[in-house]
Amino acid sequence: MSRLWDRVRSYIEHNGRDTAIFLMSFLLAFSIWLIHNLSLYYNEVVTVPVKARSNLDGHTALSSNDSPVQARLRLTGFDIISTRNAMNRKPVIVDFVPADLHKDGAETFYLTGSELNHYVQAIFGDNARLETMLSDTVRFRFPVENSKKVPVMPVYTAEFRPQYTAVGELRVTPDSVTVYGEPMHLDPIDRVYTKPFYLENLRVSAHGRVHLEETHGLRMSANVVDYSLEVSRYVEIRVNLPVEGRNVPAGRSLIIYPSVAQVAFRCAFPVTVDPSQSVRLYIDYSDFTHSMGGKCIPRTDALPPGILSYTVEPQVFDCVEGVR
Repeated sequence: MSRLWDRVRSYIEHNGRDTAIFLMSFLLAFSIWLIHNLSLYYNEVVTVPVKARSNLDGHTALSSNDSPVQARLRLTGFDIISTRNAMNRKPVIVDFVPADLHKDGAETFYLTGSELNHYVQAIFGDNARLETMLSDTVRFRFPVENSKKVPVMPVYTAEFRPQYTAVGELRVTPDSVTVYGEPMHLDPIDRVYTKPFYLENLRVSAHGRVHLEETHGLRMSANVVDYSLEVSRYVEIRVNLPVEGRNVPAGRSLIIYPSVAQVAFRCAFPVTVDPSQSVRLYIDYSDFTHSMGGKCIPRTDALPPGILSYTVEPQVFDCVEGVR
């Protein structure tokens, strides 16, 4: 044996360069062979633990348990190694469409194999090719969660080109959302807000999408809302209108000072209405009785079509009650 080792050592000493080349060639050939074989597709039965996430009404967003999902797949050798390693790590969190989750009790929901077919890439990876889904049914538990419905309040700034203005208020869809969470986080919430957004240089109606502000410890039935703001060109018309008393009891009178207001109307272009003939300013007697020192703000009836908005000068009027 010692003679054989002496011969090998002697050969390496005399032919060291050739040996190094041989070893490098061998390693290169082995690497090419390995990469080639790992790049091929193979049939493999794979099991992956899955934790479900979904926006179910009245339930937590994340399931409290995980369930194994098993399928026969066509995978590359690389993906098989990666998938086997994944089986020993934390469960894969998969987002399921609420319509695919069927209720089976107060907190238990299940998916059938046919529905799992739509989530193959989410569960097993982008390169997975499904041969057969072996899991017939998987079940997840979504604990019941407190909830309430609250309005959505847009937070925005709008600037318009000269002679353009908004027609009505900015609208959001949906205009309310369901908020879920523990009572300590849920009780103080009576509305949710959009993230602030800015609309500038408007001359046409604006439409878009905006995210809602997140609140710690809570989740919402929607995280995004659509907004729309109707914009129109306007013409400003200034008129002087008398301010009248309304609903004054018999035998009483309401003296208003000043008795005439200057009103600036913004009318949609082209103008189709005469504000001086169709709008009346008044102060309701009940507003006077509930006022501080007889200072009241005048009202109008519903504005006729074509009038977008108006401003009144002065804004506050002095009122005194008299006897007829």
